Amino acid sequence: MDWNSRRLTAILENALVEDRATRDATSYACVDANQRASATIMAKQDCVLAGIGCVARILDVYAALDGAVTSHYEVTTHPEIFDGVRLHKGQSVAVIQHNARVILSCERVILNFLQRMGGIATLTRRFVEAVHGTKARILDTRKTAPGLRVVDKYAVRCGGGQNHRLDLSDGVLIKNNHIALAGGIAPALERAHRNRRGEQPIEVEVRSLNELEQALAGGAEAILLDNMTPEDVRRAVERCGQASSGSGRRIPMECSGGIRLENVRVYAESGVDFISIGLLTHSVSAVDMSMRVGTV
Repeated sequence: MDWNSRRLTAILENALVEDRATRDATSYACVDANQRASATIMAKQDCVLAGIGCVARILDVYAALDGAVTSHYEVTTHPEIFDGVRLHKGQSVAVIQHNARVILSCERVILNFLQRMGGIATLTRRFVEAVHGTKARILDTRKTAPGLRVVDKYAVRCGGGQNHRLDLSDGVLIKNNHIALAGGIAPALERAHRNRRGEQPIEVEVRSLNELEQALAGGAEAILLDNMTPEDVRRAVERCGQASSGSGRRIPMECSGGIRLENVRVYAESGVDFISIGLLTHSVSAVDMSMRVGTV
């Protein structure tokens, strides 16, 4: 994760501007301008870490926004602390030594990123572990917080999941509304084959075994099984296996809709290649972290 990229710098800058971090009235009123402090970021629950690189970068972006010369800082972590690692309750994540006002002004933004990203990574890890031993891979969706997609999807990777489309340009995924506007699966596929850019694979969302047959007949190159029962998913996988052997090309299978930790294993055992889960990012619960600040 390149926290120095323009895209991520803009995300961090927007977060600091939103919080008016350089106009922190309380820290200005209560803390001496030259005071140094040490801040320890602590995990208050077992979780998976994601976004540790944002800590130092937020301090850099703050300095750029502040426009004033700020004192030298250090962010130190243990060699065993890195994105994707399991943290235990009470474990130190990082120690910041810096100007006290700056630490306090950046505290909430730092914790907001670490807590949200950690929540996504932790939930993703649970899904990944739930399907262990099957060939199914856990995917995210585009159901991310507006403006934070690159951050949310990175957190999924930290949890062991894989990214689906980053944005609408990443591939052709024909869904229900496309099918309705095109007049059916067959005309939608015909237009997609004719108009797609480059070699982007064409994936079609189907909701029944009948729609699956239409998608296969129209030359779908990947199938998304939406809101189907585990038994119907199993039958669809078997049917696509037959179609793949007959055509000489393998058709990747994905399922989504109504899949939770309690039933993801059943879907994984159906033989699908991918399971996409929107709640990894759209309903995430932030993990609990804190920052303890003291004088140096």
